[in-house]
Order: sequence, then structure tokens, then C-alpha cells
Amino acid sequence: MNISILVFGKNNFIATLPDQIRYATAFNVEDMDNLNQAVSRIKTTPPDIILVQASLDGSMELCSWLKDQTKLSWIYCILFEDRSQQLTDRNKGWHRELEMSAAALKQGADAYIWHLIDQKTDHNLAELTANHGLILAQLTVGLRKAQKYRDLIRTNDMLSAIALADSLTELNNRRALEWDLPRQIERARSQKTSLSLIILDVDHFKKVNDTHGHLVGDRILQVLCQRLRHNLRCQDTAFRYGGEEFVILLANTTDEEALLVARRLNRVVSDEPFALSNKLTINITISLGTASLQADDDEQGESLLNRADQCLLQAKNAGRNRVIHSKYLSHHVSHLKAVSS
Repeated sequence: MNISILVFGKNNFIATLPDQIRYATAFNVEDMDNLNQAVSRIKTTPPDIILVQASLDGSMELCSWLKDQTKLSWIYCILFEDRSQQLTDRNKGWHRELEMSAAALKQGADAYIWHLIDQKTDHNLAELTANHGLILAQLTVGLRKAQKYRDLIRTNDMLSAIALADSLTELNNRRALEWDLPRQIERARSQKTSLSLIILDVDHFKKVNDTHGHLVGDRILQVLCQRLRHNLRCQDTAFRYGGEEFVILLANTTDEEALLVARRLNRVVSDEPFALSNKLTINITISLGTASLQADDDEQGESLLNRADQCLLQAKNAGRNRVIHSKYLSHHVSHLKAVSS
């Protein structure tokens, strides 16, 4: 895996790091010494591991900030202690060293390492080698944590895909719609763009099941969804709402554009019979209701869905195999009342 390491430190600090970090080809190493730039970089492209030089201005603030970021808790932060006062206090006894280590960990670091500078004596060289060994060991811990996090993300993505997919039609399911619709509404309002949706239902589907059986009914839904997918635009998202009912979200789509999309879908379903086998061909039609986002619609999209659903109901009452948009709903209602009276 390609591991990303962010070094928050000066050039002279970076030069003291083990060669396995500075010259490794398996790591993507980036360095910076400005707190605001580092925070911005972490927010936009989070690294797997952060190496922090304690003597650099903003180092403790960076550790504390990182500790408070719940969504970034997987980043492994190693604090390198190179402040002269702390290095001096370290010699006051092991209890003082433990106190300083505990304080650093409470501030947000995952690991706290006393950073030793190379000095040309046999004693210091041995100590430096041991220090570099500790650094690389902590780096291994960070790599292991990063790998586990990536494995978890892949597993969660797979489980989410399963939870939000309809197994029969391979479309998104109702739960996915309930998750996505509020986000699309928020995006449309923040970007001041239009948003529409279509609710469609297979006409006389119960008759198909009663006549040919549920397996044929399932196959009808599969073929229907194939036609829908092949005739939707890249910006459109289809969901199986339940049974033989489907919802299509139309991002950046006006009233009139939604009506055109719905009419096209109505034609591609009704114009060509569903050939399920050499011996069985069934004529299928659908009824569709469309609606567009209004200023007074709720954030969850319930009122938007309800308007489209009322249009679908009206399309069925008007004879099925047709499209009704909420813009024209009142006209159709008045017309039907006049006819019935």
C-alpha cells in the first residue's frame, strides 16, 4: 500500500530522521513547517502518519487539534521531543521523564520519542542507532494501524453497498433513497440548482404475477430496470422504492426537463414488448409522476416525494401508461372531477 507521511518540522529536523524514512520509495513523504498549511493539508488529504518536531512553533497545537478530530482519529501521530529544556529536565530522574511522556500523550500524540542528534562519539553513535530503531518500530506501528484502517474502510464500503442495494434489480434500494435525497436537496439549495424526481409504477403488475407467477414477475422487473438504466442520464439515480414502484432522482433538472425524461422512459417501456423467452412475450406499460423541488419543501424530501406520488396516483386514475407532472396536477384533478360528475 502507498503510505503517506507528513513531517511537521524544519529542514534540519528532517535531516536527522533515519534514512529508511527520508529515502524510502514505499512512502510518500511531504514536509512543511507552517501550522495553518499543515492543518489545511490534513483536512484535504489526510496522511497515514504524522511526524511532529516538538520545538517547532505550533507543534503542540497540531497534536491537540488532531486529537479532537474524530474523523481523523486513525492518523498515527509521533511527537519527537527535541526542546532543550525538556531534554535537560529528562536528566532529573526517570519519574520526570515519565511525567513528560504522559503529558505529551495526553496532548494528542500517539507516540513520544526523545529525539537525539548525531554526535561523533562511539557512545552517542550507539545511542543514536538505538533511537533510530525505536523510531522505525513506532513507524511500523503506524503502518499497521493504517493498514487496519484501510481494511476496515473496504469492509464498510462493501457492507454499505450491500445494505443500500436491491438484490433483485441491482438498483439502489429505499434506504439508499432516504440517505441520498436529503443530501441532493441540500446540494441543490446550496448551489442554487434545480432538482426533480420521478416515481413510476408498473401497470397491472398483480395481474402479471397472478397469470404467470412471481418468477416471471421478478424477471419483468429486472428487464424493466435494464431499460431504465440504459435510458437514464449520468446525472440520474434510480432506486427501487418497493415492490414494482421506483424513484428516479434527477439532479440539476427543471420541471420541463423532468417531464421530457419521464415521457422518454414511458415510451421505451411501452413501445417494445418484454421478450422473456422464445415462448413468452408480455406487453408492459408504466405510469409516472414527476415533481420538482420547491422553496417550501422539507429538508428530508417527504413533501417532494408526496407530490410526485400524488401525480403517479393521478396517472393511474386517468387510465395508466402516462406521465403527470405536479405542475399540471390541479388541472388533471379538476378535469377528472368534471368527467365523473
